[in-house]
Amino acid sequence: MHPRTSIPSLLTAVALALTACGQAAAPAASSGGPSPAAKPSAGTAPASAVPSAPLTKVTLSYSNLIIDDLPLWVTQEAGIFRSNGLDVDLQLVESSSGVAALTSGDVQFGSMGGSEIMTAVAGGAKFTVLATLTPVYPYVFEATRDVKTVDDLKGKKVGVSKIGSSSDIATRIGLRGVGLSETDVTIVQVGSAAARTAAMANGAIQGALVQPPDNYALEKQGFHPLFDMAALKLPAVNTCLAATQTYLSAHRDVAQKLVDSIVQGIAREQSDKAFSVDVMKKYFKSDDTEAMSAAYDFHSKEIVPPLPYPQAANFTASKDALAAVDPKLASFDVTKMLDASFVDSAAQRGLGSRS
Repeated sequence: MHPRTSIPSLLTAVALALTACGQAAAPAASSGGPSPAAKPSAGTAPASAVPSAPLTKVTLSYSNLIIDDLPLWVTQEAGIFRSNGLDVDLQLVESSSGVAALTSGDVQFGSMGGSEIMTAVAGGAKFTVLATLTPVYPYVFEATRDVKTVDDLKGKKVGVSKIGSSSDIATRIGLRGVGLSETDVTIVQVGSAAARTAAMANGAIQGALVQPPDNYALEKQGFHPLFDMAALKLPAVNTCLAATQTYLSAHRDVAQKLVDSIVQGIAREQSDKAFSVDVMKKYFKSDDTEAMSAAYDFHSKEIVPPLPYPQAANFTASKDALAAVDPKLASFDVTKMLDASFVDSAAQRGLGSRS
């Protein structure tokens, strides 16, 4: 140190240098997608809670581009996973491949249909369901112009993703609910939700269960709703969160962080419509504010629970329907594949409360 440099002067110089460095290191605002810094709300950890330790990397799949997975998208875009110490690679893995990806370890957590998970476990897969994101059937049955009444559906082709899938079970239950049998129609496997919508538009099928916002696009093309499954409030597991028993036994702390994050993400969705609609626009690649807003209202008010407890009763309808073609399911004990402790822990710590 130079003999003429005073201690106060040195401290001032150091402070100025540190301030300049901090300003230079500040990240630029992202130009793509919704900003995680949008209005703070219930379930979102404060910036001071962001951990300094290295993030744990995990892959989380979702099986369809459907509104069931809005809580996952909101959680990701709001930075909630990261605030809880997770670096989540959120991947679209269609339902036909989701079970295989989970089994192989390509993904550590999977968001997919409850019937697919239950069938896999009854067949020997070692999966555990941690949460139920969609505890009722979130569908509207859309039909072509010539199908004006339920009776007009007889003899027509009805699309599902695949036989035994959540959409297939929901379709059969919905048909029975309006006085028809699955034998009154021809059930056709056409693939994902997007594929069902496309098959409706090109005339390959005359009816299908559709989720908002896809139904709004179809209705603009002249299709119309024949009946509303969500309004019936029938218990279901259209989408659930699962992991392998092997992974959970070694990483329960990671699973708890993931479930904590999703519970916080649900709270953020339900308290912040503007942010959630922006997230939907990003994932659905749509600028249709009216459709996205209506779909948000449908999901947030009628579908998603604040605390996504996995419950055996929600699997009953799927189990009964599948047991007719898979005898193993008749005696299957659903409770053995459920673990509600993760959601319960989040609830006890108040993570699902709304402001």
